Amino acid sequence: MAGLYFEDFEEGAIHKHGLSRTVTEMDNMLFSNMTLNPQPLHIDRHFCERHTEWGQPIVNSLFTLGLLIGITVNDLTIGTTVANLGMKETKFPHPVFHGDTIYATTKVLSKRESRSRPDVGLVELEHTAVNQDDVVVAVTTRTAMMRKRPAEAA
Repeated sequence: MAGLYFEDFEEGAIHKHGLSRTVTEMDNMLFSNMTLNPQPLHIDRHFCERHTEWGQPIVNSLFTLGLLIGITVNDLTIGTTVANLGMKETKFPHPVFHGDTIYATTKVLSKRESRSRPDVGLVELEHTAVNQDDVVVAVTTRTAMMRKRPAEAA
């Protein structure tokens, strides 16, 4: 597996992810429409130019969150995660605009053995997304249930 097993995570380690992505107007429009979110702040340029402080549409924050988590998968959890158990303290300190490029880092906050399943452990991760100007656009703390390394792979 390309992802890390529970044993591979080290508390305090920071992972700078190699993948990045430029967000397009189409991304924002499709995501907002697929999730039945008609918020003009996301899909109506004329409204935004006339009635918002930004003067342009901002990217749906749930798309930004999904992109942030997605960027981390290849480096950390592909094939080795069992489930996301939750996210907390999710913040969007600055909007994402069409044309912004998103980069991500992850800090391993903590890890512990599962109390109910001997084959997994829980890892608490802090994911941070920045734009091309190194401005923080999203931060979330996520708890992931991670597989332990199989005995034959140890």
